[in-house]
Amino acid sequence: MADRDEWQGLDRFEAREKVIAYFKENNLLAKIEPHTHMVPYGDRSNAVIEPWLTDQWYVDAKTLAAPAIAAVKAGKTKFIPQNWEKTYFEWMENIHAWCISRQLWWGHQIPAWYGEEGEVFVAYDEAEAMSKAKAHYGKEVKLRRDPDVLDTWFSSALWPFSTLGWPQETAELARYYKTDVLVTGFDIIFFWVARMMMMGLYCKGEVPFHTVYIHALVRDEKGAKMSKSKGNVIDPLTLCATYGADALRFTLSSMAAMGRDIKLSEARVAGYRNFGTKLWNAARFCQMHGCFETAPIDPQTAQLPLNQWIIGALVRTQNHVTQALESYRFNEAAQAIYHFIWSQFCDWYVEFAKPILQDDNKGANDDDMLQAQAQIQAQAQIETQAETRATTRWVLEHAFRLLHPFMPFVTEALWQETAKRETMLTLADWPQFDTDIIHTQADEEVNYLIRIITEIRSVRAEMHVPAAAQIPLFVIGADEKTAAHLHKYTDILQKLARLSAIQQADIIPADGVQIVIDEVTLVLPLGDIIDLQAEAERLKKGLAKTENEIQKWTGKLENKGFLSKAPAGEIEKTRAQLAETESIRDKLQTALARLQ
Repeated sequence: MADRDEWQGLDRFEAREKVIAYFKENNLLAKIEPHTHMVPYGDRSNAVIEPWLTDQWYVDAKTLAAPAIAAVKAGKTKFIPQNWEKTYFEWMENIHAWCISRQLWWGHQIPAWYGEEGEVFVAYDEAEAMSKAKAHYGKEVKLRRDPDVLDTWFSSALWPFSTLGWPQETAELARYYKTDVLVTGFDIIFFWVARMMMMGLYCKGEVPFHTVYIHALVRDEKGAKMSKSKGNVIDPLTLCATYGADALRFTLSSMAAMGRDIKLSEARVAGYRNFGTKLWNAARFCQMHGCFETAPIDPQTAQLPLNQWIIGALVRTQNHVTQALESYRFNEAAQAIYHFIWSQFCDWYVEFAKPILQDDNKGANDDDMLQAQAQIQAQAQIETQAETRATTRWVLEHAFRLLHPFMPFVTEALWQETAKRETMLTLADWPQFDTDIIHTQADEEVNYLIRIITEIRSVRAEMHVPAAAQIPLFVIGADEKTAAHLHKYTDILQKLARLSAIQQADIIPADGVQIVIDEVTLVLPLGDIIDLQAEAERLKKGLAKTENEIQKWTGKLENKGFLSKAPAGEIEKTRAQLAETESIRDKLQTALARLQ
């Protein structure tokens, strides 16, 4: 059989038939029996995979692993979250010899050449191999290079060296090695992270990165792992085409809580697309009112409480975002800048600033004294406008900087379009502020104003008060400081809370709905606007309905059979429904308590 050269190169299944035929012809076959056995199939070719013993190249991984284990234990490289160190140690401390040769048509070919008698010459290139062979044989011989290529992860581990000129001490190697932070998934800690650690310490004598950040796994909205067979794969390119790359990028950042997987849904991406649109509209509104035609304010010089408040809010946000990024809490950083831009800047500061920015100071009076007073007021208004415009520009420019790591395309476009600038936003300095530009008194004033407006708007929404209805507000129990504060901001309160008047009172009106803020009771007389009795009945019916739903969701979650058999996503969905219904119940109870 050893001499049958015609079998060489045949397909294995065809060769087996010829072996059986040969055995029969030579009376070497005793019997043939059917035998069922399990064989693996290739996931791409669907071909049967069978073992084929060949010579391979191995690396003594146990020797390489020792310094890599010691480096992590000494804190030279840290894992975040730290619990992934256990996975790293588990694999490294039980490591086997590492087979680094592969029989593929692509890759880095193994630098080994074979001589006439099978001697192996490992060299930097063929010329060096030929030199070694000549020294060995005493003459020039023909060499054959090993056809195998290096294992993918071995090649990947060589990246910092193959790209930076090692083993020569190049300027690139000195500048870029070691690197900074490696961001990767938990599933390649032993494939890539460990191998880069081993190769870096062996070749260069130091770790390749000081931190390994293990990011979350992106799952579908029900928490299931994405799978083509399940049909639950979300294509990021489709999301980018529909909502923009910034929306997807911000979604992933805002949900990247340390140690927790991301449950991605298209609705979340759509929501953050709206966030980008809101910032764009706010920036264009400010541009239309000349905010970018003036120089940014020196934050220390702001005099208007509204401007002092937004400056302080930005400083706090910058501190929060910076600290969160430095500690790899990317979701907290994203949520902090989101809250500042959407709520504090767009919802409140821009609304408060509109009357200032839109006031054109027109009007005349024939009376000399009144005209003089009007001129003084106009001058004060001009100064207020100028400060507000300068503050708006300063705040927005620094907000662009803070948001840029999360939404680089929208922020870069706004940076370029709102004003002529010498550098791109991506090259701008990261904001740094002193906390002494936070104005505590301005914070108290504006935040108190926001609380009042928010509570009034909540009552109007709860009681189904028509949006256009102008309602008087009665203030009971206000001390001198609070009364002066309300008087100072009467115009803003009336505009944003849709109030016809604000009056001090001693007695609560019979048809009034009460709002208690600290020591003050605010009363909205709604008897002429809505049917209070009918509204109370509506709230009671709503309460009864939510109580029934709460019992249903609670019973489901207390059912051991449901908890043991239902998919994790279904259980989580039920918990979310219970929490949402309880929240609705609490709001209905608050609204009913106001009426009673």
